[in-house]
Amino acid sequence: MSFPILGLHHVTATANDAQADLDFGMKALGLRLVKKTVNFDNRGVYHFYYGDEHGTPGTLWTTFPYKLLNVPPGVKGAGQVTTTSFSVPAGSLDIWKKRLRDHGFTVTDAPPRFGEESIVVADPSGLVIELVATKSDSRAPWTSGGIDVASAVRGIHSVTLTEANPDVTFAFMQEWFGFGVADEMDGRTRVSVNGSGPGKSVDILKSTDGRRAHNGVGTVHHVAMAIATDEQQLELRAALLKSGISVTPVIDRSYFHSIYFREPGGVLFEVATVEPGFMVDEPLNELGKGLKLPPWEEVNRADIESHLPPVKY
Repeated sequence: MSFPILGLHHVTATANDAQADLDFGMKALGLRLVKKTVNFDNRGVYHFYYGDEHGTPGTLWTTFPYKLLNVPPGVKGAGQVTTTSFSVPAGSLDIWKKRLRDHGFTVTDAPPRFGEESIVVADPSGLVIELVATKSDSRAPWTSGGIDVASAVRGIHSVTLTEANPDVTFAFMQEWFGFGVADEMDGRTRVSVNGSGPGKSVDILKSTDGRRAHNGVGTVHHVAMAIATDEQQLELRAALLKSGISVTPVIDRSYFHSIYFREPGGVLFEVATVEPGFMVDEPLNELGKGLKLPPWEEVNRADIESHLPPVKY
């Protein structure tokens, strides 16, 4: 039985320096800082959410900047999201190459796949970021910093899971979430849910060297998929537990509710609700401007702020 997954919700990575992360996300990629908060599981670390104007699920890229906290570099490999791809309009890649190079980044062309061209850049933490040029993304972009509507990022295009056994991972995603094969090429299978296209697709890539992933700075921590309601999430959780899959209790992340579990290949999956969204503690025009804490941490605000590095944007 599959459960009604709407598409991707967000991707979360372990980053290095907070200021460098903000500069890349906001100034280089032109994303909106939707929320500046803390890692609810480690309040001494920021949690930045980047996305479109409203922080719509499927546009969200989030980071934990762990500089100075003795977190070692991660290892990219099987059992991990190894590439996060953003959607940009067809014909805009030359603009993006110049923009990213002007910001000091090395940009390379990726081999075209599934009829779309793309470029790859490593962010300041070493995370692999891809911009995919597509004609099929109608989402309204956030525009800032000299990026116009004709070239701005639309949201998450897809993620690439590197797997030792792609067939097992696909079978899991098909059974539980209803993903189906959209296309295949060169050891890569693109699977989609709730239709197809940007924000609804995952590439499953066969590992070629057998190296196992290890989380740390410069690696993706987890990928989240969106589900419409708390009731559907609870039904999914109960079914996962009944089948013997270890899954967390529902966790209140203030802006959505989450459960976490690992697929058979080792990638950490989250299933997050669409509601309540990012305007529960800030109006739309103020999103991302202040440090927002969950209600249970407000009593600790002074202590939390004293341990976070200063940032500007």
